[in-house]
Amino acid sequence: MYHIVIRTKDNRRTIDTNQSRHLFAYIGGIIKNKNCHLYRINGIEDHLHILTDIHPSIALADFIRDLKVSTSIGMKNCGFFPSFEGWSEKYGAFTCSYPVSYTHLRAHETVLDLVCRLLLEKKKKNTNTLHKSKTTYNNKTQRGTIRH
Repeated sequence: MYHIVIRTKDNRRTIDTNQSRHLFAYIGGIIKNKNCHLYRINGIEDHLHILTDIHPSIALADFIRDLKVSTSIGMKNCGFFPSFEGWSEKYGAFTCSYPVSYTHLRAHETVLDLVCRLLLEKKKKNTNTLHKSKTTYNNKTQRGTIRH
């Protein structure tokens, strides 16, 4: 798993946080099309944090180059980020475990992100409740516990 940080060109504040959900969705689509998994994305006006797995067949540098090129074109053409001029040539990429980076990403969490996260955590907690149920194993009915 990688925690990737990309900054805007010259650290300019060109990412409108009111429109960033469009950018995040676009990046999610790029990552999915590369057979990778996006765990979390967030950021502010001058940089983004991306927590993702990268498919073993893709080199990290190629992944980031493709991500920057695609998002630069998309951001310049969509109209949501009129002052965006591009990404910095440099980036940060760190291998990590999920909890470490997740905590850092939450530092940039907006109120809407917080509400969504809390609702999802509540839903997950409710669906992970253990229930007693009848389960069939090898044509034998046994009493067991199933996670829903």
